[in-house]
Amino acid sequence: MAAVRAWRVIAVAALLAAAFIIAALQIPGGLELTIAPVRGGSPLMVLPLEVGEPFTIHYYHSVENAPIWEVHRLDASGRIFIEEERYLKFGAGMGKMPGVGHMVTRGPYEAIADMHMPTGDFVLRIGSPGVDHTVIWRGTRTNLSAMAPHVAVRFSARPVSWLHRAWRRSFPHAATPRDNGNP
Repeated sequence: MAAVRAWRVIAVAALLAAAFIIAALQIPGGLELTIAPVRGGSPLMVLPLEVGEPFTIHYYHSVENAPIWEVHRLDASGRIFIEEERYLKFGAGMGKMPGVGHMVTRGPYEAIADMHMPTGDFVLRIGSPGVDHTVIWRGTRTNLSAMAPHVAVRFSARPVSWLHRAWRRSFPHAATPRDNGNP
């Protein structure tokens, strides 16, 4: 009799645990941005993000050698949008885009602000050292040009479950930069 009762308790506990895991897989937990080589291999970066949280790509224009910042955000479905481009001066390929955002001045820089232009997943060929393609996220700076110069990488994002996010808080991906000791 005691053995049967013990098995019932174990069975109920297992069912409750399974129900919790299934529910935790259904609850939204934010987003994850992965930057990985197009031709395969381990990701260079994996960034947990909240909806609307910015990440920035900073680099030096290959012709003008002028600094450029591109601020991006993700929507709830994981679509990537460019929100702002900031640069010291107009250079080749830079400048106003009719119907997209508006021009503002930020200190010595010109910027196209409030762009909210969808890029979706995109491919970037990382420049050589000197171009210094750098991802700025939560106070960290990761120089992709120092990691993988001349490599084509894909920026892709996806929604993740609450359980996935909880797991990554405890066990961060090896490619997630640390922000003051926290992922």
